[in-house]
Amino acid sequence: MIFVDSSVLIDYFNGKENWQVEKFDEILGSEIVVIGDYILVEVLQGFRNDKDYETAKNVLKSFPCFNICGEEIAIKSANNFRTLRKKGITIRKTIDIIIGTFCIENELILLHNDKDFFPLEKHFGLQSVILKSS
Repeated sequence: MIFVDSSVLIDYFNGKENWQVEKFDEILGSEIVVIGDYILVEVLQGFRNDKDYETAKNVLKSFPCFNICGEEIAIKSANNFRTLRKKGITIRKTIDIIIGTFCIENELILLHNDKDFFPLEKHFGLQSVILKSS
């Protein structure tokens, strides 16, 4: 099961070319792709055109969508943030610490294009899809 972050989905819908979007294309139909409610918000709020919004909404609704932040994840996310801050590392966006913590706690592999997840990989064992060189 691959949890796809908004950083990849936004690039995908904007037609950007990078290895993460290529990987997303590759895993569609061959892996279980999941998203979270916060990802749904982050991606859909960016559409200005109603037709594009509806198309994206229909695509995203085809993936299982988790409610990612309840009390337990909120507290664990705050603890992870504080632990990193004590090491001199600050995650820029609260939503990223929540997404990362959710993936850690639920043993989900994260496909992302966001450097805020790197400290979670290094210090907490967040599993992420990585670029494999040929």
